Parts: sequence; structure tokens; C-alpha cells
Amino acid sequence: MDAIATPVFFTPTQLAECLQISIRTLEDWRLRGYGPPFLPVGKHVRYPQDGFEAWVAAGMKGPS
Repeated sequence: MDAIATPVFFTPTQLAECLQISIRTLEDWRLRGYGPPFLPVGKHVRYPQDGFEAWVAAGMKGPS
């Protein structure tokens, strides 16, 4: 039987630290429909690692 991978989630604090932005900026992005995908969990917000990585990859710019 194959093992099921457990998804990894970031808190807003962890993600803000990773991106070196404020938690308030993440809140603004959520309200504007911008930023990495998030998951509301009751009154909390979590950011799935795979969604965050895909969002970063989609925004990457190469040499022009």
C-alpha cells in the first residue's frame, strides 16, 4: 500500500517571514484576490505549500 503524503501548510506569520513582507500585506492580497492560494480553516487562514510554490513559479521572471 502506498503512503499518502500529508500536505504542509504555512501560517500567515510563516509565509510573511518567508516572503519578507508584513502580515498586513498578505491580508490585503487576500482581500484583493491576489497572492498565493489560501485555505480558510474556521477563523484561521492557512497557505498550502504546494499552492505557494506554484504561485511563486508562475510569477518567476527570466532574463529578457
